[in-house]
Amino acid sequence: MKARTLKPTKVNVITLGCSKNTFDSEVLMAQLKANAIEVDHESDRGDHNVVVINTCGFIDNAKQESIDTILNWAKAKDQGKVEKVYVTGCLSQRYAPELKAEIPQVDSWFGTRDLPRLLKTLKADYKHELVGERLLTTPAHFAYFKISEGCDRKCSFCAIPLMRGEHISTPMDQLVTNAKGLAAKGVRELILIGQDLTYYGLDLYKKRNLSELLAKLSDVEGIDWIRLHYAFPSGFPMDILDVMRERSNICNYLDMPLQHGSTNMLKRMRRGITQEKTEALVETIREKVPGIAIRTTLIAGFPGETETDHADNLAWIERMRFDRLGAFTYSHEEDTHAHTMADDVPEELKQMRAQEIMELQGGISLDLNQRKIGKEFKVLVDKAEGEHWIARSEFDSPEVDNEVLIPKKDVNGPVHLRIGDFAMVRITEAQEHDLRAVVVAD
Repeated sequence: MKARTLKPTKVNVITLGCSKNTFDSEVLMAQLKANAIEVDHESDRGDHNVVVINTCGFIDNAKQESIDTILNWAKAKDQGKVEKVYVTGCLSQRYAPELKAEIPQVDSWFGTRDLPRLLKTLKADYKHELVGERLLTTPAHFAYFKISEGCDRKCSFCAIPLMRGEHISTPMDQLVTNAKGLAAKGVRELILIGQDLTYYGLDLYKKRNLSELLAKLSDVEGIDWIRLHYAFPSGFPMDILDVMRERSNICNYLDMPLQHGSTNMLKRMRRGITQEKTEALVETIREKVPGIAIRTTLIAGFPGETETDHADNLAWIERMRFDRLGAFTYSHEEDTHAHTMADDVPEELKQMRAQEIMELQGGISLDLNQRKIGKEFKVLVDKAEGEHWIARSEFDSPEVDNEVLIPKKDVNGPVHLRIGDFAMVRITEAQEHDLRAVVVAD
């Protein structure tokens, strides 16, 4: 029988899934540190005795990755490499009863809003005075900035409301205070996230209030870029476009998952919008904010999707010419409205349609990038890799969009840049997802 350890708790936090999980892990880590508990993020040193796995449960692939990660740490516990394994996040919120029976090595399971209970289990007090405090796991110059939790939308394919609950906006004053705190620590870019940014304020202020929030965040000294992720198209608040156009530190960038271009599919998905209304919305956005980069995501193989729907979708993508686009295959999720429909598109066909979407978008992306050759852009330096500095323009979000590669040496010698600083560059080459550039002399 293994003797109980007397060494202090040392926690390794593992984060899976989206940027909202990254945010939640950072909040957890700040609370642990404030309780004098040593904590690391995804450390491979092997000197931790407690592991907390923050899981994703959005679609099949994400669920499988979460389950595989839990099983790996359960095995590590059996081998005596760790003493405690705790699981939190979306997968745990939704499937804890079933998973408990299958993976008994896990010591406790926690949902998406169980932070105080998780901390108590780790013998830590939830410190209310730390609201807004985080230990950043991103590079120090940018941070994901969650403005709300949960979702009130009723999209037929989506299980997020089941895992994250109803929409709750974070009060505006608290968000401004949080932004000032991040700026004081050197954060220069805020990436606003939530299940649906455009719903912000309805619960607290009885109106969509994202535009006022943007204006107040824009006034925070030290914040050079503000970027919007996850805007819902139906009921889109047009006044945010005015603020975006008027404020130089709000990026001309919008992540707006549209899910499909076929009206038939949009109706089955319960998106509350048609192809025609979507096109009109995108046209208005581009008119009000000239040069804006729009990112979207689409679902391939939703129940009932015919070859006609798919062809309509491809033709729509060709017309829209989105700057950024991702596609994933439909996942048949229990307890959603779509689960009552027959999952009648074979997996191979789903994959083929997703591939066709991405091949089409690849050509569009290459053409749009090549048009940037010879033009100058302000970029933010994210990291150094090999012989290049890796940067982004205001039209690119980290990890999912274009990278700008700048040689560390040019004909004049070393190129002196610093991670977290801005630079002006001229684009010299363009590929489907990457741009190459040289620094423009002052």
